[in-house]
Amino acid sequence: MKTTLKKLTYIILLLSLSSCREYVEIDLVGKRELKYTQDYQNMLNSSTNVLQSYYYPIIAGDDIYSTDEAYLNRLGLNDANAYTWNEYIVGDNEEDQDWAGMYKQIYLFNLINEEVMNSLEGTENQKRNVLAQAKVHRALNYFYLVNMYAKQYNAATAASDLGVPLLTRPDLYAPLDRKPVQQVYDQIIEDLTTAIPDLPIKAEWNVLASQGAAEGILARVYLQMGDYEKALQYANSVLEKQNGLVDLQAYVSSSNTYPSTLDDPEELFLKGSRISFPTLALNPDLLDLFAEGDLRDSLFTAEGDAFGTWNAFEGKGYWKHRIITTNATVTNGPTVPEMMLIKAEVLARNTNTFKEALPVLNELRQHRFLAEAYKPLDMDSQRDILYEVINERRRELMAKGLRWFDQKRLANEGFIGTKTRTFKGETYTLEPNSNRYVFPIASKYIVLNPEIKQNPR
Repeated sequence: MKTTLKKLTYIILLLSLSSCREYVEIDLVGKRELKYTQDYQNMLNSSTNVLQSYYYPIIAGDDIYSTDEAYLNRLGLNDANAYTWNEYIVGDNEEDQDWAGMYKQIYLFNLINEEVMNSLEGTENQKRNVLAQAKVHRALNYFYLVNMYAKQYNAATAASDLGVPLLTRPDLYAPLDRKPVQQVYDQIIEDLTTAIPDLPIKAEWNVLASQGAAEGILARVYLQMGDYEKALQYANSVLEKQNGLVDLQAYVSSSNTYPSTLDDPEELFLKGSRISFPTLALNPDLLDLFAEGDLRDSLFTAEGDAFGTWNAFEGKGYWKHRIITTNATVTNGPTVPEMMLIKAEVLARNTNTFKEALPVLNELRQHRFLAEAYKPLDMDSQRDILYEVINERRRELMAKGLRWFDQKRLANEGFIGTKTRTFKGETYTLEPNSNRYVFPIASKYIVLNPEIKQNPR
């Protein structure tokens, strides 16, 4: 019994053995166990089950910064620990909600993988489609987990670097040792590539997995791995399927008509932060990157006093998720602009194609500026173009938490310097390649499961 409780507590799938069936039951006609193919699809249709991902990478990344003591004092203890890259994020007896939430979802996806092909009243194609959707969700969760709780992917050491527990079946007694980073990446790639044939080219709703979603995640994965040829291959494939951009000029005088996340043509696969409606103070260094007439600045940021009497702060904060109430979460799933930026970065890294990155950047930027302020980029230096791509990623993907992953992967190329923050009179420093770029595993899980090794601090 002690071993069982250790396993359950660590993964945070269920609070006790008696809750197992309650957790996997859904209320369709009365209450009953999962039985029909549609039951499993309904699990994937529920934003409560699948939408939320992480939060700590958002506030740890250098997009977020404040010197306002009132703002900093409002941070909860765990958030403050992530903000200051502390040795530990959560207390000895606390759950890491980022870790717990994503593993709880993985349990659901594993359950679907295990059972859906034997469900009733579904065609073979319908069952395979639900199975494929679950694989895509699982792959994205593992991509986030391995990039939060393990070292940056390095082909030379990935086979030995500790990754995260890799659970692919709904087995509460599965070994919980950390698999190598390479093995986790291999599983992610296998899930996505085997899912693609059974997915629609484009889903009816962007909360559902599609070929474009799976390929968009693969483009991310290969970019993070430094396999630029494959990153470009998948980014191009996505853009052939979906390439719509929102023209921000259309919303200058009526920002409250901005598309909801469900209707946003740029969202390939909708995922959001664990915390809904967060108040995120933006780094002045980030704000300085916006040129005059860049509507991402005027539409997607706001002065601190716009956040209400109790949340006001000095400086500016991220506003895109507050433009309309239906967009109350900061999205972080793959998007059309992200695919364009992956394409531009790969082109910019190649001495034969670096100038081809400029038209890609200009197409995106043309949808982001006032017409009278827009000026096409025109530069000849490969290094300058690559810098511009990295800066454009920061502008376009601000506050999503993806910057934290960029900081890790770009650390050895001179794009990322030493970061410092002052919190309650103490200065904190984060150097490139620091161990603090790898989040600690909650000590509670390690105490209960000694096979889990802590990350160096």
